[in-house]
Amino acid sequence: MRAVVQRVTSASVTVGGEAVGTIGAGLLVFVGVGPADDPAAAAWLAGKVARLRIFPDHEGRMHRSVVDVRGDVLVVSQFTLLADTASGNRPAFTGAASPEVAEPLVEAVAVGLEALLQRPVARGRFRADMQVALVNDGPVTILLDGPRK
Repeated sequence: MRAVVQRVTSASVTVGGEAVGTIGAGLLVFVGVGPADDPAAAAWLAGKVARLRIFPDHEGRMHRSVVDVRGDVLVVSQFTLLADTASGNRPAFTGAASPEVAEPLVEAVAVGLEALLQRPVARGRFRADMQVALVNDGPVTILLDGPRK
């Protein structure tokens, strides 16, 4: 699994003019799933995102997690995170899992985060043409690669 985690003051996902996920201050998490990923990788990613200390403490240092600050989380599936651009100029997406494999694992990340945060997590819509709006705070953007097998 690969994730791009952005600290945001707000973020939203719109599909066909309908807002399907909206958050205030917290984390926007784009999740890409590979064919070898499994529920253990999804649990690892949820835990890593929840514990990632990228929010400022009272001294302005990044020492607090989204759990500590009671921030919101928006999870958005993004297979393009697994693009292969090594050859040519057109990305290949053979490193991304099939939708049948990826969808339940992206959902498992969101459910895992809900358990760790002890409140709802907003979601994008799987396989939809989504418009994502965000205000990156900092800016802080972190790339996470799943556990090595």
